[in-house]
This record gives sequence, C-alpha cells and structure tokens, in this order.
Amino acid sequence: MAENNIAPSTARSSAVMAAGTLMSRVLGLVRTALLAVAIGNTGLVTDIFSSANVLPNFIYLLLAGGVFNAVLVPQIIKASKRPDRGREFVSSIMTLSLLGLAALALVATIAAPWVLRVVTQLDETQLPLATTFAYWLFPQIFFYGAYAVIGQTLNANGRFGAYMWAPVVNNVVAIAGIILFIALIGREESNAFSPDNWSTSATVLLAGSTTLGIILQAVVLLIPLRKLGLGLRFNLRMRGIGLRQTGRVAKWTIITMLVGNGAYLVYTNIATIATAARPAYAAMNPPEVIAGHLNLETASMFYMIPHSVITLSLATVLFNQMSHAYTERNLGAVRDTISSGLRAIGVATVFCSAVLVVLAGPLSIWFSGNSVASAVVQAQVLVLLAVSAPFLSATFLMNRAFYADEDGKTPMIMQIILSVFGVALALGAAALPPNRIVFGLAVAYSLGNIAGVIVSHIFLTRKLGSYGAGEIFDVHVRLTLAALGCAVVGSAALGVLGGYSADGFAWSSLTGSLVALLVCGSLMAASYFFMLRALKVKELDAFLGPFLAKVRR
Repeated sequence: MAENNIAPSTARSSAVMAAGTLMSRVLGLVRTALLAVAIGNTGLVTDIFSSANVLPNFIYLLLAGGVFNAVLVPQIIKASKRPDRGREFVSSIMTLSLLGLAALALVATIAAPWVLRVVTQLDETQLPLATTFAYWLFPQIFFYGAYAVIGQTLNANGRFGAYMWAPVVNNVVAIAGIILFIALIGREESNAFSPDNWSTSATVLLAGSTTLGIILQAVVLLIPLRKLGLGLRFNLRMRGIGLRQTGRVAKWTIITMLVGNGAYLVYTNIATIATAARPAYAAMNPPEVIAGHLNLETASMFYMIPHSVITLSLATVLFNQMSHAYTERNLGAVRDTISSGLRAIGVATVFCSAVLVVLAGPLSIWFSGNSVASAVVQAQVLVLLAVSAPFLSATFLMNRAFYADEDGKTPMIMQIILSVFGVALALGAAALPPNRIVFGLAVAYSLGNIAGVIVSHIFLTRKLGSYGAGEIFDVHVRLTLAALGCAVVGSAALGVLGGYSADGFAWSSLTGSLVALLVCGSLMAASYFFMLRALKVKELDAFLGPFLAKVRR
C-alpha cells in the first residue's frame, strides 16, 4: 500500500508556495471585482478587453510555455550536478529563451490586427478597440516567458517561494491601476462604456497598468536569481552543454502545446460569438443579459483556485521528487509519489468543488458590478465548471509523471486525443443560440477534464503498472460522499438566508452575500471535516498535519 504521508520538507515547500499563490489569488479576486465595477461584467467593452488580455499569455503558452514549464526543470536538475552547478547550461538557456521571446513579442504585437481577426468573431465596429488594447498588452509575451524561465531555474534549485509570490506584485499594480481608472475615468454604472465613448486615457490606465504588473512580476525574480550565485552571463554557445537532449524533449512539448492551445483558441473564438451578439440581446424588449467571454474567464479563474493554490504548489515539489526518482531508476518511488499526491490534493479539491457549486450565487455578486442579472449568469457558468475541478487537478499531476521522465511524446498523444474530443464539444456549443454558447463551452470544459483523467490513467498504467489507482478511487469516493453531505448542509443554510430568491438576503447586497459566504462556508467546512472523520479518510491528517504543526508552534 502506498504511503499516506507527504514528506515534511515537501509539505513545508508546498506551504510556502501555497501561501504565495493564495495571496495572489485573493488579490486576483479583488482585481476582478474592481474590474467589474470599473467596466462591468457583461458589457461589450468588458469582453473586448478580456479577449485581448488573454491573448498574450495564450500566445506565450502556445509557442513556448510548455518548454519552460515542463521541460526545463529536469534538464536544469541534471545540469546542476555538474562541477559548474549548471552555469553554462542555464546561461545558454536563458540567453536563447529571452532572445526568442523578444522576437516573438515583437512579431505578435506588429501582427495584432491580423491575430485578432483570426482568433475572435468581433465585427468591424469592435475590432479597432480590441487592436488598441492588443498594442498595449501583447508586449507581455516577453515578460510572461522571462518570469517562467527565471522561475523554473529557481524551482530546479529548490527556491520555490519567489516564483509563487511574484504574481502578488502583479496584482497589486493592476489593482492600483483599476482604482486610479475608477477615480479618474469613472465606472460602468455611470458611464455605460462602449467602443464609441472609450477614451485613450482609459486605455492607458487599464491596459497600461495591466502590462506594468506583468513586467514587475518578472523583474522581482531577478533578486532571488542573483542570490543563487550561479554567475549567469550572456551566452550564445549551443554546443556541448546538453541542449540536444532538451531539444528532443521540447519538440514533443511544443507540439503538445500547439494542439492544446489550438483547442483553447477554438473555445475563445466561439465565446466571442456571444460577445458580438450582446448588443442585439441588449436591444430586446426586455433586454437580456447573456454570458460572454469574460464570464467564462471569470468562472475559470474561480474553479482554478483550488488547482492553483493546492495542486500547483504540491505538484511543483512532487515533480522534482519524481525527476530525482527517475534519475535513480526508482519507479516504486514515482508510483508512491503519484498515489500520495493524488489522494492528498483530492482532500482539498473535492471540498472546494462543492463550495463553488453551492455558493456560486453569493460569490458571483462580488464580481458582477452590483448587477443581480449579471451575477445570476456568472453563477450559472461557474457551477458548470466547478463540478470538474478535482479532475483538472488530477490530470495535471498525472501528466507530471511523464515530463519528469523527460517523456514529452506520451503527453502529446494524450493531448491530441483530448483536443479532438474538446473541439468536437466546442463546435457543438457553437451551434447553440448565442445566449447559450458560453454555457455549452463550460460543459465542454468539464467533460474534457473528466476525459483527461480517464486518458491519463490508461497511459500512466502502461508506463508504470499499478500506481494504486484502486486506493485512490476508494479515497475519492469517500471524499465525494463527504462533499455531498456538506453540500446539503450548505444548501440548506443558503436557503434560510434567501439564496434561492432574487430578492433574498443573500442577493440583496455585498454584505448579504458576504454573510452567506461566511455562514454557509463555515458550516460546510465543519460538516466536511466530521464526515471525513466518520468515513475514516486518513488523508485528511496527511493534508492538515504540517499546517496544524505550524499553527501549534
């Protein structure tokens, strides 16, 4: 039987990263709430900005992200064992990466008008504003990449904290920019922003502060990088330092990212069909608020929080452990790491999924600019996504087992299978009426996450044999039973607080929604805890132990 406990050093490193990620996510929620106040949650300008704002990160991930995030760590770990601690290798990798990123950012920015025509369904009245936003936002591509390559160098050397805390700086700058926007330009409620009344000053404040945050997110990592004492320098040398092996792994990862992000491109393109249709639905009698691109992105941000705070923090450390285990040809340690990791993250992700489903309404009020109609639409999208949050995290950790062995080909095959499935579902959503398209895309995302676990299990079993899937399944069944029980408790409490009536207390104001979140969330947490005890889920102690020990000290 696989070991239940997570090593103390792993827990400590994960806790540091989780704290940074949690702080960043909390600030990200504040940022999203303020953005809804500034430019709305279901308006045309809102979606135009959202469509342009996601593209820099998308382009970076499409063409370079997979290499930095999955390939570099094992290679840097191997290079760190050399007499020079990997100085020559990391210097070459960083030099080549930054030069390539600079060229990519420049080309993408110049080509912004054509990129937007390809990836969105915006019409000729909406594209000019989107293009203006893009000119300000697309330079972020370089800094997203710089943040990743510096951060992965730090991770490979055991310095995990800075990489997860740097986004806090980004969010603080972005929040300051939005507050300044509200103070100087105004808010959606009083201005009813549209492409016709949007000003240059508004673009500079909103898009400029967004890009400044991304720049500083990368720059702050230079401080811990210098403290590593590697003596990095500009180095264009490519021969004799191990780049050939990196290239062999990278080629598969690049294809994987092209396929996966190509599927995301289809989703984004289809979501903007709803964006383009918003004026027509707003002109109806009575006007209808419909879900658009930003609603899908906001819901994605919510359901990604458990994944980002818990799974990414733990998986980053476990990835290093699996890389070392593969180097030592200790497959038993790899299997134990996967098993214990999947069971540990399930404790948190299953509960968080239940909370997001039950409390989607009160949560969405905070991110809908005081519009109950917008909050209802946002909550519906969130529920459809949140049910699959545990599957997303499980797939991610399972895939790390392949990359830790420098196997980029298997994840590519899996991604092709899942992308074909996902694109088929997305095209089905495109056939729906515009006011139902985003709901269809949310369902497609969730079905894709479930399929991801099934496909990953099949390929992982072929690679490692039995990794304790039966035990993992048994634990997740008990976790699901506990989550359903706490969902019943939370739903009952929400009903008492008027959560199922448009004029109920939970919907009446931000204060009402906050009370509902605190009361229902606390009851759900307590009931989940006691149900896990009753169901004898030992993973609860493995998950909470290191954190409780810190509290006691």
